[in-house]
Amino acid sequence: MNSDQLEGKWKQVKGKFKQKYGDLTDNDLTYSEGKFDELLGRLQEKTGKRKEQLKEEIDNM
Repeated sequence: MNSDQLEGKWKQVKGKFKQKYGDLTDNDLTYSEGKFDELLGRLQEKTGKRKEQLKEEIDNM
C-alpha cells in the first residue's frame, strides 16, 4: 500500500468513526494520525470499548 492509498484509507476510517460515534471531533481523530495507540486510547475513552474491539472494527472497515 503506498502513502496515497494509506491516506485515503485513513480518511475513510475517520469518516466512518465520526458517523458511528457522533461525539468524536476532528481534533480527536487528527491528533493521532501516526500515533495509532494514542488514537485507540481516545476511541476507548469516548466509546468505552476495548482496544481489541476497536482494532477489529478498524480492520473490518
